[in-house]
Amino acid sequence: MTAFDRDSIRVFRFVRCGFDPATGVAELAYAFDEGPELVETVTIPGAPFALDATRAAAVEQALRLLHLVAGVSYYKAAVPPQIRIDGYPIDEATAALMEQVYLNGLGEFAYRNGLDLRGRIRFPRDGAATGQAPAAGLPERALVAIGGGKDSLVSIEALRAAGVEQTVAWIGGSQLIRTCAERTGLATLNIGRALAPALFEINRQGAYNGHIPVTAVNSAILVLAALLTGHGQVVFSNERSASYGSLIPGTGEVNHQWSKGWAFEQAFGEHVERVVAADLHYYSLLRPLSELAVARQFARSDRYDAHFSSCNRNFHILGEKPAQRWCGLCPKCHFVFLALAPFMPKPRLVRIFGRNLLDDPGQAAGYDALLEFQDHKPFECVGEGRESRAAMEQLAGRAEWREDALVARYAREIRPQLDPAELAIEPLLQAGGEHRVPAALWERVSAHFAA
Repeated sequence: MTAFDRDSIRVFRFVRCGFDPATGVAELAYAFDEGPELVETVTIPGAPFALDATRAAAVEQALRLLHLVAGVSYYKAAVPPQIRIDGYPIDEATAALMEQVYLNGLGEFAYRNGLDLRGRIRFPRDGAATGQAPAAGLPERALVAIGGGKDSLVSIEALRAAGVEQTVAWIGGSQLIRTCAERTGLATLNIGRALAPALFEINRQGAYNGHIPVTAVNSAILVLAALLTGHGQVVFSNERSASYGSLIPGTGEVNHQWSKGWAFEQAFGEHVERVVAADLHYYSLLRPLSELAVARQFARSDRYDAHFSSCNRNFHILGEKPAQRWCGLCPKCHFVFLALAPFMPKPRLVRIFGRNLLDDPGQAAGYDALLEFQDHKPFECVGEGRESRAAMEQLAGRAEWREDALVARYAREIRPQLDPAELAIEPLLQAGGEHRVPAALWERVSAHFAA
């Protein structure tokens, strides 16, 4: 491949996309200027797929949506000033959605790279407005994203209790996620995704790199998979805390997990029903819950104690993985330990993690960031600062926790600086807020949560 000079690149191109029903392989091709194609593949198990005309038209729209969303992994390498779509036109609403996804989904990336993307990302608008997509004749069963952590497992068990037929789906080769998926005893769908090999070489040659809105990409992949495998619901497990970012002095709010938030869910879900298939419903089952409410639900059963992990070091594309399922050092380990502590017996929690993270003075800085004490919330998928403060307040009042180093430090140094009226945990455990869960299903699921 020729040398990659990010600063000289003027155009990012969406070259083409195609899907082969005989093999289940989708090809997504991109390029910079007139350079070589960067080709990503997504493989949906179950081929060959027989598609009638309506379903085939829906698949084509889902493929284009995936092409547009997945392009963010490549666009970010150079963030050139012009975007071109070679193979098909898009309308005003689709262009606006993509600008929203790229600008907000690359918020942390832009901050860390010292870039201002406002006004820079503009998708061409050269297609007529699309009418309402027809129904694709999809059954009501759910394709549920599983990530190996507590949240998706809470969703799966809630749907099971509500009597919803479901298939659990994940993307990539994680053995940890596979083990969790198999532990559910449900049908599974393991989707393959291979990034363009040249992307890794481009990164070595000085491309911009950093966080992308991976949940947006995974959402688009699962929408395509749902159409092909006959699922009328695509279910994620993002709670309401995901809608809140880190407040950076001088910058404002930067949300590491923007594509897990309500703004993305609402815009993306409406687009799928308008453009792809009227009977394909995308939503997060846990949107009305806080992280602490999800933790309380997870603690009700020990079915997955020996299998789940939310430790981010387990899910890096490259890099070392912890010898155990929890590294005990990353913000996700810190937060999940703290969130579960008020709701499960201490010996059970320590057994899950292999040690007591709250009795380690060396972890103080990590917990300060979660509490938003002398630091901002970490760039990770963790709960709001008020949730961490409420959880720590609970522990400070319990004999089995109050002597632990970080709990005692909280009570001694941090609590005196906080407003006692804002430390109650009960309001944070109430379901509420906007969501896209179908009304009849939410009635059954909320009854399960309240039981």
